[in-house]
Amino acid sequence: MSADSKAAASTEPAGVSPQVEPDEHPRSSPMSIHDMTVAYHRRPVLWDIDYNTPPGNLIAIVGPNGAGKSTLIKAVLNLVPTVSGQVSFFGEPYKKQRRRVGYVPQRSSVDWDFPVNALEVVTMGLYRSIGWFRPVTKKHRQAGMAALDRVGMADYAKRQISQLSGGQQQRVFLARALAQEADLYLMDEPFAGVDAATERAIVAVLRELKDAGRTAMVVHHDLQTVQEYFDEVVLLNMRLIASGPVGDVFTEENLRATYGGKLALLDRVGHRMTLSGGRQ
Repeated sequence: MSADSKAAASTEPAGVSPQVEPDEHPRSSPMSIHDMTVAYHRRPVLWDIDYNTPPGNLIAIVGPNGAGKSTLIKAVLNLVPTVSGQVSFFGEPYKKQRRRVGYVPQRSSVDWDFPVNALEVVTMGLYRSIGWFRPVTKKHRQAGMAALDRVGMADYAKRQISQLSGGQQQRVFLARALAQEADLYLMDEPFAGVDAATERAIVAVLRELKDAGRTAMVVHHDLQTVQEYFDEVVLLNMRLIASGPVGDVFTEENLRATYGGKLALLDRVGHRMTLSGGRQ
């Protein structure tokens, strides 16, 4: 395991991560979380999270249902309150770096019956640069069309979003984030419920972002594609179980510490890791 990797020590009980003390606000990190705890109705959902996002990487956030993966994304964006902790983006508070952060929410959290077309959804992602109550110009529409084209949706620009398939809707929301030209993207389950063509389109966009030096953190459920799609992985189950390069951290031992008794699933993943030459 590399010196940069942070994994659960053998002296820790399963499901408990060692305490990591990163630099509090490293400007080299697109996102830095220090000692963050989140609770709903006094029930802890995330506990003492410390994590520095490595720049220019594709990072999967992985863990069982109820592990706090989506909550982590929402908490760092101030969409849900935290009990304690600090979060910085490129060394500064989120409100000072909003334009550098793109967000793709879960598709199920969006009102797709809202009467707008695909291009209008994408240009909404530009409002921070346009300014509220100011008109969308030809330049902004061209930027929106370019983003739709990147996800294969340019031909659907005038289509009402309620008339799009689930996979097409997800691509539109991805285009909305891309139009921001952010340096860090936070994506909450972009692969959930999409067809194979949309999954390929999302992966292509992720790799394009990486090639451009951007960073993407993605809440991800399919353990069998983690090694193929991502450079780094964060294993989460209320606490940070392990984080670091996929080749170092995505091991059967760490997965069992993260998922507990779901052994049938982990056995299938372990078999795939063996066939692909993954580290056990």
